[in-house]
Amino acid sequence: MNAPFLPSRAATVPVEAGCGDVTIRQERGQRAVFCGLTGIVWLHRKIQDAFFLVVGSRTCAHLIQSAAGVMIFAEPRFATAIIDERDLAGIADMNEELDRVVRRLIERRPDIRLLFLVGSCPSEVIKLDLGRAAQRLSTTFSPDVRVLSYSGSGIETTFTQGEDACLAALVPEMPRAEADAAPALLVAGALADVVEDQFLRIFSELGIGPVAFLPARRAGQLPGVGPNTRYLLAQPFLTDTAKALEARGATRLPAPFPLGVEGTTRWLKAAADAFDVPEARFEAATAPGRARAGRALEHHREKLAGKRVFFFPDSQLEVPLARFLSREMGMGLCEVGTPYLHRGHLAEDLALLPDGTQIVEGQSLDEQMDRARVAKPDLTVCGLGLANPLEAEGLATKWSIELLFTPIQGYDQAGDLAELFARPLVRRTRLEV
Repeated sequence: MNAPFLPSRAATVPVEAGCGDVTIRQERGQRAVFCGLTGIVWLHRKIQDAFFLVVGSRTCAHLIQSAAGVMIFAEPRFATAIIDERDLAGIADMNEELDRVVRRLIERRPDIRLLFLVGSCPSEVIKLDLGRAAQRLSTTFSPDVRVLSYSGSGIETTFTQGEDACLAALVPEMPRAEADAAPALLVAGALADVVEDQFLRIFSELGIGPVAFLPARRAGQLPGVGPNTRYLLAQPFLTDTAKALEARGATRLPAPFPLGVEGTTRWLKAAADAFDVPEARFEAATAPGRARAGRALEHHREKLAGKRVFFFPDSQLEVPLARFLSREMGMGLCEVGTPYLHRGHLAEDLALLPDGTQIVEGQSLDEQMDRARVAKPDLTVCGLGLANPLEAEGLATKWSIELLFTPIQGYDQAGDLAELFARPLVRRTRLEV
């Protein structure tokens, strides 16, 4: 194991299910999505004293370096322990090799307090049980460094599920809150620090507290969780994290996701209702933000209203984004594709979609490409791998991964969110002129 490397078509199976006046159809076939390793690129910025060590191939190392190319001048907190032929052939003891790499890493980076071992493939492929390795290494380096593991395998995950696996690995490490502890609010999902601070101010004005976030900014700041913990999901792809929190006794507050004025207001209202905030206080606390966001959206609405958008499945943000674009920006929805659809977590967003919205869960790539060509949408939201081919065919595209790197949640980011969709249309107009 090398030292860390720093910075035929399947048949479609349609299953239709009604969800109000929204039609959900499942497809199974060829997919085009990033793997869960990509989540490291935003998670390593969020948890300030954590390090992500990918255990995988040289290909995985190049993927991470390419995905994080925008941060080439910053010292990253991720690396790859490259598995080579001698490891897989059993010539070297992979556990001893991993121990050596980790020891060298911690000596070089004494600021590390939390180390994630991230599998690029299932254990059966890389021939190494990272869960056991993490337990062994955590004992070795305790109490200075805690070592956890999760899978970012592209065989098993799409790219946002990497965050889900990471946060789910953190939940067992959260302190136990006493059964008689005062009610507390937990926001689950990685948010930009500026967004986190904005939400904290609003919760404070509402009189809601204590409020904590998962992940915390530092490894030693994990909040407690217990029967009196109420949690809001900030991201729609945290299925395993939600299960882990509920196994610890926490209760989810159902709400649309905090995108745009409507989504943010309803998301905050779910917390306000759970903590018995008077209606007048809620209106007073949210009115300035709603007004600012409304003015910001108005600037972009004329560029987006009446335009039609087609979502390829990629980030699992597609349903709340479709709700935002249709209800607040006046866009038409050709098709809303999403890799996976958690009907419970997305129930409130699904209920707000226009009648007749077509949702496709999963993907049969060739068939979906054909439908996009027939629909000829004004804007196509897709992964990086599809953007250039679609642009070559004359379709304006928006990279879905950009929606993970950019702060988009909350009132003060609503205008930025709308601009992300308006920008490709403005650029195409200029090119045509």
